[in-house]
Amino acid sequence: MDHFSLRDGVMHAEDVPLTRIAEEVGTPVYVYSRATLERHARVFRDALSALPRVHIAFAIKANPNLAVLRVLSREGFGADIVSVGEMKRALASGMAPADIVFSGVGKTRDELREALDAGIGQFNIELEEEGVAIAEFARAMGKTATAVLRINPDVDAGTHAKISTGLKENKFGVPIDEAPEIYTRLAALDGLAMRGLALHIGSQIFDLEPIEQAFAKVGGLVMQLRAAGHQIERVDLGGGLGVPYERDKVPPSPAIYGEMVARVTKDWDVTLMFEPGRVIVGNAGVLLTRVIWVKPGVVRPYVIVDAAMNDLARPAMYDAWHDFEAVEPIGERMLANIAGPVCESGDTFAMGRDIDAVKADDLAIFRTAGAYGATMASTYNSRALVPEVMVDGDQYAIVAERVLPDALIAAEHVPNFLND
Repeated sequence: MDHFSLRDGVMHAEDVPLTRIAEEVGTPVYVYSRATLERHARVFRDALSALPRVHIAFAIKANPNLAVLRVLSREGFGADIVSVGEMKRALASGMAPADIVFSGVGKTRDELREALDAGIGQFNIELEEEGVAIAEFARAMGKTATAVLRINPDVDAGTHAKISTGLKENKFGVPIDEAPEIYTRLAALDGLAMRGLALHIGSQIFDLEPIEQAFAKVGGLVMQLRAAGHQIERVDLGGGLGVPYERDKVPPSPAIYGEMVARVTKDWDVTLMFEPGRVIVGNAGVLLTRVIWVKPGVVRPYVIVDAAMNDLARPAMYDAWHDFEAVEPIGERMLANIAGPVCESGDTFAMGRDIDAVKADDLAIFRTAGAYGATMASTYNSRALVPEVMVDGDQYAIVAERVLPDALIAAEHVPNFLND
């Protein structure tokens, strides 16, 4: 459920007509619903209520906007980060350092030191050398770093190849058959407190069977490590639940996911950690755009909108689907291609799509754009960086400014040796 709906023939975000936002802020613009964010956060948390000990860390990469993070911080979420920049955003939003989990295969040594200095709650170690470095830095600071070892269970999540992370050929984690020896060596290091395991096999997952298979492998490893005398207090189960980009394709609910987790982990006696991202913010945002032209085509017309692949990269990167709807539909349909103004054939959102009939200057939205939307935006073609708005009931606020080309140019410098 989300809070974007038609009222008197006009699409609203909660109680704010999108026509008002378009007039006052301009397009393209991301629009987030606070009520939807809060609802999704609570639904996910409630789905895990049967578990004895839980920690939820929002995957900041999905949407790092400070206003979004503030909402989730107030809902009791911590942060799953993959950079120091994300750590700084988590802290600025009010999340406690102890509630931050540092994931990612490419943490730099400087980032490790800065995260240690900030006192974050957990490092998810991706390779043995990283763990050795963390221990060394922690000792030098007079600290002990809490960490878990990320394992690669070699399980196919059944999702898009570019967002699959649990196969042995993927770059993430250590092979599960090598994990006991690596864990033992890391647990012996001064400055490092090894406390458990982590895994994450992919994103936008619709089938729970691969996740259950991966969890079962981890459960076996938990028992093996305990039998060897290791203290296993926590297991980070990652994230990955899908969202319905296409309204007729419905993923498992958080409640069904929670029931599976409770069943598989009932004998583990650990704190279970979760890293939801898309499932929290995906349907909480739309990309509001305006039709520039409806260009006749040889096969079908092209609806050219002012949003582009630099604003919403997922269709160009993953051939991803986003529902396209008119803000003021007239009840007619058309078969068309939807494309942006960027000078790339890949700047196409849909081909041969049955959509609301639109004409030049009409407003439309791309739904389910709250995750991996603005966070992946760029200024390609020297276009402005897309702004973001949050709606709360009958009011809204700009939560990220539109960064105009003049500001981008001002940040660049022509060196003196080119001024001769």
